[in-house]
Amino acid sequence: MQHYDVIVLGGGAAGLFCALTAGRRGRRVVVLEGANRVGKKILMSGGGRCNFTNLYCAPDHYLSANPKFCISALHRFTQYDFIALVDRHGIAWHEKTAGQLFCDVSSKQIVAMLAAECADAGVRIETGSDVTAVEHGPGFRVASARGVFVADALVVATGGLSIPKMGASDMGYRLARQFGLAVRETRAGLVPFTFSGPLQELTGRLSGVSVTATVTAGRAFTEDILFTHRGMSGPAMLQASSYWRPGEPLTIDLLPGDAAADLLRAAKRAEPRSVLRSVLSARLPRALVLELQALAWADRADTPVGELPDRDLDRIGGILNAWRVQPSGTEGYRTAEVTLGGVDTAELSSKTMASQRVPGLYCIGEVVDVTGHLGGFNFQWAWSSGHAAGEAV
Repeated sequence: MQHYDVIVLGGGAAGLFCALTAGRRGRRVVVLEGANRVGKKILMSGGGRCNFTNLYCAPDHYLSANPKFCISALHRFTQYDFIALVDRHGIAWHEKTAGQLFCDVSSKQIVAMLAAECADAGVRIETGSDVTAVEHGPGFRVASARGVFVADALVVATGGLSIPKMGASDMGYRLARQFGLAVRETRAGLVPFTFSGPLQELTGRLSGVSVTATVTAGRAFTEDILFTHRGMSGPAMLQASSYWRPGEPLTIDLLPGDAAADLLRAAKRAEPRSVLRSVLSARLPRALVLELQALAWADRADTPVGELPDRDLDRIGGILNAWRVQPSGTEGYRTAEVTLGGVDTAELSSKTMASQRVPGLYCIGEVVDVTGHLGGFNFQWAWSSGHAAGEAV
């Protein structure tokens, strides 16, 4: 039996950051990671360059049953604090879209930075240590493939259900329930949509085509969408998926910022002999225009725009600005970047991430009911929540 001050379950972003923060305070910390290496999701993130934070980490970029819960942790360890750490390690980075920060070279640099900080803080990391049992009272006793560990504090940083091939499991939720904590319904977030029937055939024919659009599902997002063999993906679709509920439609504005009917009326005056597909192909991928033509104005395909009545232009413009599609579902946890829901924030202190009912128990990162938008927000939640717990354990 091995004795520590703190046992951290999970060697991902949140777990490692909590461990190094606690270790700096002189706490004796062990990290138990079931996989053969730490930081697997960090390594694959951002196309291998890790979108490690965002310059605009405001609370409105997070979903939770309690939208205010994340404020304390995010304010006490900010994106600028993490950037300063990255800079101290000489990791070159760049801003991409809307405040998204990526490593210039590789996400391996972030994992190496966290591992080095843990080593400097005296943190012990045990990989290949699947947990078989956790007991409480007094303190915590954790049985694992690497032996039995005992500590006064236990930090659950086991992540969510996203990407099971990376080792994701429901262990964190099971542990929370074991200790009497409420767990909110979980579902896949930041995930591509799937379609069926004629719409799936349409997306299949357009597979690989990308266009900037505004996608609305409770909240509107203007970014690229990507047609796939099974449905639609791309940043705007992934963002909308976190707000979408089964059975609801999506609304897609293919000409964001423009009133399509007005553009068509202007073309009627300026290019009366042109047909709609020629007019619209100046603004949209031609393959998409042809699919929409077959879907919505096949009977007007060869009619010069100058001969079309304004009511037809208004109808077609309405489709372009508010194309309603009905997903059959999503790709699910297999490709989801995050898990929505999780340990109810009402169970935790927003300042320390400590359980309100079980002394010494902490929950951080993705296992908690706080989920960020696409673009580095979830990593910042991992750093901030891990820091909050690390300062308290």
